[in-house]
Amino acid sequence: QVQLQESGGGLVQAGGSLRLSCAASGRTFSSYAMGWFRQAPGKEREFVAAFSRGGGITYYTDSVKGRFTISRSNTKDTVYLQMNSLKLEDTAVYYCAARPVKNILYGLGSSYDYWGQGTQVTVSS
Repeated sequence: QVQLQESGGGLVQAGGSLRLSCAASGRTFSSYAMGWFRQAPGKEREFVAAFSRGGGITYYTDSVKGRFTISRSNTKDTVYLQMNSLKLEDTAVYYCAARPVKNILYGLGSSYDYWGQGTQVTVSS
């Protein structure tokens, strides 16, 4: 069992920055790779960023490349999403998720077994 808890969301003006955190716990956490997804009102959940199963490679959806960065703590029990140059279209509930390391389909929500409760990010003009 893996437990995930996001934090760091809030209201920010366009062009601003936020850093989301995802605290992970569970005795099997080392068997999972982490990712971030988001869901805007009236839209489907979409992939944002993820680590490769080994953790050495990061992946991003095109709309956030160059603006968002996924990282993790040295102890690897916290994953971050640094979001810079935020745009109105980044407004969404952001979720962190954990998938088994053997699953290489990092962009599919169905690849992930565990999800956090989500944190709201609202970008205003």
